[in-house]
Amino acid sequence: MADGSAQPIHRALGLTDGEAEDITAILGRPPNHLELAMYSVMWSEHCSYKSSRRHLVRLPTEGEAVLVGPGENAGVVDVGNGIAAAIRIESHNHPSFLEPYQGAATGVGGILRDIFTMGARPIALMDPLRFGPLDDARSRWVAEGVVSGISGYGNAVGVPTVGGEVVFDDCYRGNPLVNVLCLGILPTERLVLGRASGDGNLAVLLGSATGRDGIGGVSVLASAGFEEGSEAKRPAVQVGDPFEEKRLIEACLTLLDAGLVVGIQDLGGAGLTCATSETASRGGVGMDVDVAAVPRREPGMHAWEVMTSESQERMLAIVTPEALDEVLRLCDRWDVRATVIGRVTPSGRLRILDGFDGEVLADVPAASLHDAAPSYDRPCAEPSDRARRLADDPGAPAGGEITTALLAGLCDTSWIWRQYDHQLFLNTVEAPGGDAAVLRLKHPTTGLDTGRGLALTTDGNHRWSALDPRAGTAMAVAEAVLNLSCVGARPLALVNCLNFGNPEHPEVMWQLSEAIDGMADACRAFGIPVVGGNVSLYNETAGRDIDPTPVVGLLGIVDRLERRPPGVGLESGDRVVLLGPAGPASHAGSAWAWSAGRQGGTLPALDMRVHSAVAGVVRGLVAAGVPSGVHDCASGGLAGALAEMVVAREVGARLAGIAPGALLHEAPSRVLLSVAPGRVGEVAAAAGAAGVSWADLGGAGGDRLVIEGVVDIAVAEAVAAWRDRLPSALGEGVASA
Repeated sequence: MADGSAQPIHRALGLTDGEAEDITAILGRPPNHLELAMYSVMWSEHCSYKSSRRHLVRLPTEGEAVLVGPGENAGVVDVGNGIAAAIRIESHNHPSFLEPYQGAATGVGGILRDIFTMGARPIALMDPLRFGPLDDARSRWVAEGVVSGISGYGNAVGVPTVGGEVVFDDCYRGNPLVNVLCLGILPTERLVLGRASGDGNLAVLLGSATGRDGIGGVSVLASAGFEEGSEAKRPAVQVGDPFEEKRLIEACLTLLDAGLVVGIQDLGGAGLTCATSETASRGGVGMDVDVAAVPRREPGMHAWEVMTSESQERMLAIVTPEALDEVLRLCDRWDVRATVIGRVTPSGRLRILDGFDGEVLADVPAASLHDAAPSYDRPCAEPSDRARRLADDPGAPAGGEITTALLAGLCDTSWIWRQYDHQLFLNTVEAPGGDAAVLRLKHPTTGLDTGRGLALTTDGNHRWSALDPRAGTAMAVAEAVLNLSCVGARPLALVNCLNFGNPEHPEVMWQLSEAIDGMADACRAFGIPVVGGNVSLYNETAGRDIDPTPVVGLLGIVDRLERRPPGVGLESGDRVVLLGPAGPASHAGSAWAWSAGRQGGTLPALDMRVHSAVAGVVRGLVAAGVPSGVHDCASGGLAGALAEMVVAREVGARLAGIAPGALLHEAPSRVLLSVAPGRVGEVAAAAGAAGVSWADLGGAGGDRLVIEGVVDIAVAEAVAAWRDRLPSALGEGVASA
């Protein structure tokens, strides 16, 4: 301590007194400043999952197609034809609040590296986003900066952003959520893991020089909540260079194709400390690191700064001495810096030296950084008012409220996704704006089209999870399954981004535990393995936790991609058919109830057997080309889905026989189809064979949306509400027709 009032160094670095004592016990001596800094980032919540590990083990992670499950940089699944798919989702929430452009941009850069470190070429990005209300100036600034950061990095690096979702809600006013998913493909024989091996092999640092940006990112930002003065943490936000990342992608894939790499690891959270300790620990070896050899872009950097900096666009490759010259030659070809900074040893220890023959600055067991962090069994407690909230049923909307809610729920998000290039690689079959994205599956080496497709969706609903984290998370998984069905895909693997508040609050830990159980229940019921994920905690500002927001990313396969999916929309002259349960249900957790300030009640029930049957029928009908339009009923319920289908192609509908109480609830397992009259019999036969309810609601066509006795609005009015809401809120004026 510098004086009697200063806090101990370990506390300043985010370590508890107990953790500092554990480190001393591991080393058999007090740690020095560098060692404390290394433990502080590796034992941070972001890197160690110390509050969530004991809960995450309850998720099902095995499946016939799974090649790599949780624990590596990305999950990898076999998709046939000698091709594997790598998938990962991450969060960059806190950095994006402080510095929206760079926070979001480096979130994209980091997720790309997670993918190509497995040997996969990134082919698609998705961005599930949550912001505060658009009448709040800071929230608008954050939203605009985040969207610009995602487009600026993704477009420049050359990876299409093919979908995502955006939610505006007051609970994210001081803590936005910026989650980013990446999908990549690789020939199965190119799969490589982040492990070091071979005594005497070399650790080669690839890419950018190391600077002071991002120091403390995982401990200062991602493992603590926001409070007054948080803007002072802005230097902990990384700064990205997408053009360097593009060169790094090509250099790394070239090295892997040439068989020159024993193991490889990206430098993200915790920087060099993470990359060196994890590769050594996974391989059961040690490593000597010459910190003086690390290229730097700022003078006077201390060893602890070099080892914990999260400067972007860097990779660590393990190569044999015999391969070094060729590695350097190929990196030079791609204009990528390559520097030997370490050597693999059999000691099991990570040593940081000032020159390979110089002073030993740090000496710790590599595994103690990687997998010896404490695992906390934090107290869990139901919210004290839970029973009261569950009993506080929101009721049902009055007749006049339905039209208002229908129009209020319409929002064209193309202002966001038109800033993204979603046609890079020319693989995108279903672009943003639909229920799920679809990409042609081409062989990553030959470029030959397999005739099949990959489908992607991201889904989450904070309203459902705030009321009942277990049931709400299961419903989010179910929604993702149905979204894939709407493009003719069957689910293959799931990743998750678990965004929650302060884990030191027992109610938050209860929410997290319940959400994990809900996800596990649904994944087992639907036969979906969880191959990876991310836990983002301490999403709070001034002591206020965000609503629990588990986000799922679901990868699916289209077995025969013979045509484009029908997409969201009605065709004039079609019949409008509802598949799934049609009657009234609880409005708890619905967009209507939340907007009316009625945030209680019990969620509508999810019958997973029924849901699987509905998904199977929809998938089969889409594969057979039966519907000309399709859309699942989720946020906004049946009325919201109808309105979105109407505005998508500016085709009206006249429907009858729908009870007002069935329009705005958000019960699962319902899908709307636009079907030519001559093909309704095929829908009836498929539904009957699966035991699925169905109903012909009426006809599509005309310039009005009429739901007999309840709604009667002009299509033009609905289109205007949909088209103008987001641009007007963001100060862009009214969009042209």
